[in-house]
Amino acid sequence: MFKLVSRLSGRRAAVTGQFCCRPGSSQLHLASGASCQKSALDYSSADIPDMPSCDFKPEEYKGMSKERMMEIRRQYCNPMTMKVTYYKKPVFIHQGHMQWLWDVDGRRYLDLFAGVATVSVGHCHPKVTAAAEHQLKRLWHTTSIYVYPPLHEYCEKLASYFPDPLKVIYLTNSGSEANDLAMLMARLHTGNFDILTFRGSYHGGSPQTMGLTSNAAYKYPIANGLGCTNTMCPDVFRGPWGGSHCRDSPVQTIRDCGCAQGHCMANEQYIGQLKETFATSVPSRIAAFFGEPIQGVGGAVQYPKNYLKEAYKLVRERGGVCIADEVQTGFGRTGTHFWGFQGHDVIPDMVTMAKGIGNGFPMGAVVTTPEIAASFAKGVHFNTFGGNPVACAIASSVLDTIKEDGAQQISLDVGTYLMTELAKFRDKYEIIGDVRGKGLQIGVEMVKDKVSRDPLPAEAMGEIFEDVKDMGVLIGKGGVYGQTFRIKPPMCITREDADFFLAVFNKSIKNYMDRR
Repeated sequence: MFKLVSRLSGRRAAVTGQFCCRPGSSQLHLASGASCQKSALDYSSADIPDMPSCDFKPEEYKGMSKERMMEIRRQYCNPMTMKVTYYKKPVFIHQGHMQWLWDVDGRRYLDLFAGVATVSVGHCHPKVTAAAEHQLKRLWHTTSIYVYPPLHEYCEKLASYFPDPLKVIYLTNSGSEANDLAMLMARLHTGNFDILTFRGSYHGGSPQTMGLTSNAAYKYPIANGLGCTNTMCPDVFRGPWGGSHCRDSPVQTIRDCGCAQGHCMANEQYIGQLKETFATSVPSRIAAFFGEPIQGVGGAVQYPKNYLKEAYKLVRERGGVCIADEVQTGFGRTGTHFWGFQGHDVIPDMVTMAKGIGNGFPMGAVVTTPEIAASFAKGVHFNTFGGNPVACAIASSVLDTIKEDGAQQISLDVGTYLMTELAKFRDKYEIIGDVRGKGLQIGVEMVKDKVSRDPLPAEAMGEIFEDVKDMGVLIGKGGVYGQTFRIKPPMCITREDADFFLAVFNKSIKNYMDRR
């Protein structure tokens, strides 16, 4: 039994939080107390950027071996668990604190993916953890057939973050469930059936929401999502139209733009495509339009600035309701606003959310108007766990913590800095095609070259992805072709953390270019 302790000078990528020693080696502490020397990483110490310090001391891991975990994963877990496992050499996570994760060997990682944009205010945030512990000592579970304070305290608090008439809340366990219910409510309220979404969108994996989701990787060869139609995504980088002033982001595309001030030809063309969809693919009356303010799984894709405003108008003219999927963009992540839809200057008829709502605790919600909510009461829908006392206590603490910690402002400041610096890499490297996003909802789209904009092949993406991890940073991937790196960290990261990632990412791109 031993643990690895970094001996890289200053603050290197394999720090365990125990102590630091002489550069260039690591010390293996054996059960007997003896020690021996071993190279810390595959890189020389000069190759590894300095990792910011962290005062938190993780517990020493004493559980089952990595080999046994993988045996169980292959034998007893559904094969899908192995299929979605990140990295050729998986990360065995043991403990988390704020923006940091530790593996079972004591190695520390900067988490810039937040459990898929889910950990909003930080892993095991002390305030949120205290709220959970307090509620667990009082009441774990009851359901909405009874009246209990945490449910009502939270619903009132969450409603205060929305403009009128978005004031009626139904709590769920996940984003897929929230979107599933939003589909049902839209159809009940309008009396119509057809629902529109963007190509490249992701709205869940249930049999109904699979129809909303427009990405072949998440589709199964079964009947699903009857009545769902996908329209062209107004992607101003990869789509047929786009320019250098289209999107609400600190960084614009490198595409040429000849539009006059206040005029966007790309927006007009994409709205034309939406009108074409209305004319050819759906009935004259529809139930709803689903749209993420910024596509998440799709790769942080942004639309022309006025697109959603015009799209909402067209949808409502056809009897439909407009639904904002805030599962990844909500709770201050975009920086400028608490909700992503506010950045588009629209008010939807329904808003769905999950992920960051509970900082990793399973929870979701549908927020809508009194009129639409009344339609849902035509039948009976019951959810055993939705809005349970522990979930509500945690979610309430998350709202308080976002405000108290200034998480939304951190998203704006650090996110803008990250994108601005990443744009310099785009200008430097031929394989970085686009940098985009708002706040800490960031995408870096990788290409073979800037002229063709063809996606960088999966093997090349994997090399860079693995390299970034090996230097101590966890990021995500997305996009229809898996060509976009996704940066969506807990909203507690610092400028120093951003600089560390930038050094790591720059090094990983350079490594790949040198190999190529």
